[in-house]
Amino acid sequence: MTGQTELTRLRALLASFCLVALVAGCTRCGGEREAPTVGDSAREASLEPSRAAYEAEIETWRAERRRRLEAEHGWLSVVGLHWLEPGERSFGSGELDDIRLPETDAAAAAGSLLFDGERVELRPGSAADLTVGGEPVTAARELRTDEHGQPDIVQLGSLRFHIIRRAGRFGVRVKNPHSAARANFRGLDYFPIDPAYRIDARFIAYAPLREIEIPTVLGTSEKMLVPGYAEFELGGRSLRLEPVVSRPDDEKLFFIFKDQTAGEQTYAAGRFLYADRERDARVILDFNRAYNPPCAFTAFATCPLPPRQNILPVSIEAGEKKYAGEHY
Repeated sequence: MTGQTELTRLRALLASFCLVALVAGCTRCGGEREAPTVGDSAREASLEPSRAAYEAEIETWRAERRRRLEAEHGWLSVVGLHWLEPGERSFGSGELDDIRLPETDAAAAAGSLLFDGERVELRPGSAADLTVGGEPVTAARELRTDEHGQPDIVQLGSLRFHIIRRAGRFGVRVKNPHSAARANFRGLDYFPIDPAYRIDARFIAYAPLREIEIPTVLGTSEKMLVPGYAEFELGGRSLRLEPVVSRPDDEKLFFIFKDQTAGEQTYAAGRFLYADRERDARVILDFNRAYNPPCAFTAFATCPLPPRQNILPVSIEAGEKKYAGEHY
């Protein structure tokens, strides 16, 4: 969900936005499904969970996915994104405030943000009840961005905001636990769980690692590290996907991909998938865990988009479907 785009956040989370590589030989979809075609049968059997245990594992993962999304300060609570220009900008509920906030949570002229092009300073208003990290703010202080991890969280009533940095731009992301998106959340829809989409793939490492340009919904792009590619077979075709990582030694691989269900059954811009590096140059690509990016739920996210090589010519009818309430 790492200048920085949503990917920069993923970099921090990736070290945490923020993953695994698809690799060789597996299953076919559309018609009959074939057993994996690579690896010895004993090894494959050891990787194959029982159907009941596997379905329970995926259901648990789905429940946790929904819990995070619906959390008080999860993606459904995001209600604003305000890009900063050098200078001082006021925030509050007043008509003259540069960043308008709900009257129920903020006084007029609650404070201001001074931006010099590289850092953001919070200046509290005289009547404001601001806290950062739970501590009252009584004097000007610099705000840490999300560039290298957790940002400083400014609390104002039930509202929260923090500073994001994306592709050299600084913005203020505002969250409200009483948002309409959170109140009207319709839940998540999935394809039926299908073990055939849990693919034992082969991972081919690049030496040295490569860099690729990842496009974003902001119309920018960001260079990201690519440790190799996952190679596998699906729908009778040999395919590959490139993951990105934040550091060369990351054990998590992050795939940003799009398939032929996009725009109809699944989110038009593509989906995300995490995977763990396995031993022996393998990776388990479980498309039953593919999920929508934050941009499917809010207009105030800055998501990465699939690179051209990760747009697949097959339909992957597994994982999370298009959100019924999505605004695009």
